[in-house]
Amino acid sequence: MADPIRIANCSGFYGDRLSAAREMVEGGPIDVLTGDWLAELTMLILARTRLKRPNGGYARTFVTQMEQVMGTCMDRGIKVVSNAGGLDPKGCAENVAEVADQLGLHPKIAYVNGDDLMPRIDELLTADQIRHFETGDPIKEADFLTANAYLGCWGIVDALNRGADIVITGRATDAAIVCGPAAWHHGWGRGDWDQLAGAVAAGHVIECGTQASGGNYSFFTEVSGLTHTGFPFAEVAEDGSSVIGKHEGTGGQVSVGTVTSQLLYEIGGPKYLGPDVTTRFDTIELESVGEDRVRMYGVQGEPPPSTLKVCINRSGGFRNSMTACLTGLNIEAKAKLIEEAFWSSCPYSPSDYAQVSTDLVRTDQPDPESNEQAVALFRITVKDPDQKKTGRAFANAMTELALATIPGFFGVGSGPGGGRPFGVYVPACIPSELVTQDVVLLDGETHQISSVIPPLAANVTPAAERPGSAPSGSTQKRPLGTVFGTRSGDKGGNANLGVFARSDEAWAWIDEFLTVERLRELLPEVSGLPVDRHRLPGLRSLNFLIHGLLEEGVAASTRQDGQAKSLGEWLRARHVDLPEVLLP
Repeated sequence: MADPIRIANCSGFYGDRLSAAREMVEGGPIDVLTGDWLAELTMLILARTRLKRPNGGYARTFVTQMEQVMGTCMDRGIKVVSNAGGLDPKGCAENVAEVADQLGLHPKIAYVNGDDLMPRIDELLTADQIRHFETGDPIKEADFLTANAYLGCWGIVDALNRGADIVITGRATDAAIVCGPAAWHHGWGRGDWDQLAGAVAAGHVIECGTQASGGNYSFFTEVSGLTHTGFPFAEVAEDGSSVIGKHEGTGGQVSVGTVTSQLLYEIGGPKYLGPDVTTRFDTIELESVGEDRVRMYGVQGEPPPSTLKVCINRSGGFRNSMTACLTGLNIEAKAKLIEEAFWSSCPYSPSDYAQVSTDLVRTDQPDPESNEQAVALFRITVKDPDQKKTGRAFANAMTELALATIPGFFGVGSGPGGGRPFGVYVPACIPSELVTQDVVLLDGETHQISSVIPPLAANVTPAAERPGSAPSGSTQKRPLGTVFGTRSGDKGGNANLGVFARSDEAWAWIDEFLTVERLRELLPEVSGLPVDRHRLPGLRSLNFLIHGLLEEGVAASTRQDGQAKSLGEWLRARHVDLPEVLLP
């Protein structure tokens, strides 16, 4: 049997800690350094950057990190795998090669592309080959800024088999950059469903960096060292099981709780679809195997879909927002007057805009002890294809009310401004046989790797139900988060909200208590939206997928928290009748 391969993460998003690569390479032994730079929003950002700067289609921070650690990686035989190539993996690879030459180093560099569908988008749309991910309807419009298929791990495996020291991909899945090195190291085949599923689960845990080691954790007060949280690694064994950990002496914590929390991040149902394998999250089991060490095992997999997911970004037009601060008494009457006076002053009516949304945010408190505690916010947001409608005429309409309406009027922000462009995310899919992974070695040959996975049989047995029943008896009105943790995030225009318990008794209670109807009561913003509820007993967890909460995706959302990062913490703050036997 081959030894486990230790794969260390150094980035959870474009903009993450720049020193993380050096910390992971120098902090302890690792076999592979990897990191995730991409998200739907990142692809849009890179597209806009590239319009301004021809070589702006990839994550330049990755190149900076390579300059810091490339020599050490080569000395120690550490492979590097990253999706930092974004919209231009070739350009990223060539930039890394330039840095290597300046350092007097000679790594073998490969890049994987084929994910970019824009060069043939008209042909694919005409043939109805790109369909909406949720509805299945053919997508016809072609005014796209980006269209990238999510590639799996086998292009990475091919590059590593050909001796690549550094592998740079475009829009590979977050988990593929972990699954690829594991499959290469252990020699797995395309039908090794359970092994691949285990590696995908490990990749999902560590791909967001410090979220696996205490960052963004509901019970953060139990964790030390969060002023400089350590990044995680996954030791993936030949059978697909893994141990999640972090380097000794680094801040944060790797525990069953932090790993469970991250497993719930940005998922839907128990079947986690991917290009290489469908990972069954309802089979995952966790156990603590030491300080900052959690073993993940029992993960089972099934064949993937016959399609690849596609991330499409298109221009949504222009948007603008203006906010009035309402202070003291009669807040609702003040908001009503501001809204009526605003539209009386604005040269356009609400019906002239593609979308208008208004929000009254009651941040004010009774008997306020400070000026800030007396203030509520009233915000008007408009969207329209016509930039003129969202420009200064819209903004000036709010400014003109300053001396003419409510007492105590003042605004927030930098003052009136023009409408800003925004993007719309469209989730889509494409038949796998239409997308190849093109693996290019710099100064070497190109291999084409098929994205079609053989539909071999699989037998899956979900994790057993937890023992015990929901406790009864006396209760106390307390915040739900006194006992339960959450993790939430964006899934395109939808939001996911995971809720987890830390004991079998608490799990039995939350499973019985937190229905879709109860969730809608606790989070009124959700009340009019379709909600899917999924049980994950092996993780003592529930996951809710809330459709449409984020409108047309993160870049278009008019919510204060457009990525739903805080949705779970809002739920934890709601007061419910908790059984006293569960209270700490």
